[in-house]
Amino acid sequence: MKKGFTYVLLLIILVLSMGFSAMVGAVKIPLARLIEILATINTPGLYKTDKLILFSLRIPRILESGLVGMALAVVGACFQGLLKNPMADPYVLGVSSGAAFGATIAIILGLGVVATNALAFLIALVTVFMVYIMAKKGPKVDMTSMLLAGVAVSAFLSSVISFFMLLNHEEMSRIVFWTMGSLSYVTWREVIISTVIILPLSFIVYLYSKELNALLTGEESAYHLGIDIEKTKRILLVIGSLITAAAVSVSGIIGFVGLIIPHIVRLFTGPDHRMLIPISAISGGIFLVWADTLSRFILSPAEIPIGIITSAVGGPFFLYLLVKNRRNK
Repeated sequence: MKKGFTYVLLLIILVLSMGFSAMVGAVKIPLARLIEILATINTPGLYKTDKLILFSLRIPRILESGLVGMALAVVGACFQGLLKNPMADPYVLGVSSGAAFGATIAIILGLGVVATNALAFLIALVTVFMVYIMAKKGPKVDMTSMLLAGVAVSAFLSSVISFFMLLNHEEMSRIVFWTMGSLSYVTWREVIISTVIILPLSFIVYLYSKELNALLTGEESAYHLGIDIEKTKRILLVIGSLITAAAVSVSGIIGFVGLIIPHIVRLFTGPDHRMLIPISAISGGIFLVWADTLSRFILSPAEIPIGIITSAVGGPFFLYLLVKNRRNK
């Protein structure tokens, strides 16, 4: 009953957050008008401009922010359990740097938004594959080597991106804005694609909650419980990377969501992934909806990159984790 109440409460908060976000922006839509628009959605001509803003711009963006927040939080919870590293996040394998590199190439070539997202997704997956190959030792994957390979590849790609930015001053602002995270160009196409990829794969991650719980007790203990450790690692690393690539290819690099949300949720639910993953998913959606709302509201009618908002919250929390770990030692 308590678990069910938690889910219902968080879903209500998510819906209310989305409703509030729909009212905020360069053009404000009062609550009464929002309700009337939704009630008369099939009535042509009534509130035509507001309907255009709401259904063509805001709702797709709000839904996408919820999906991206959910994706990053789910993968963060998964990777922290899989790698047994509380500092792990969805970008630990170089996915974000790969996506940023792909987006940078697309922007320099003058490609459109769809092509930019597609190339970011593709290069992100290629990057993860490279990291996986570098970390593979025979039939096993060494997690420490994978983390180091991810850091090395990320550093290299970041330097290449910086070099390209120096050579292409006219495109520098677009590249910087993308790498700091933005949902400005989201349409229904991106929402549909993200939904098709993120929701089913996130559910598969949830189905591996038992294996993740077993890995928390140690690999030897998990092996005696009948867990195929290497297979579980491969599957979750691939699925987590696919989810992250799907999110980052649309939103750009949004930091700290996959780090802080699972940590906060774990304080209330404990380490059991059967609760940690779904509650992190909803909480991540709520967090990013509010972050995106603030990014549109603070300097309205201008926007600031959503990554600035998440970093402003995540940076102090990251320092808190460092201080807490030092005290525990």
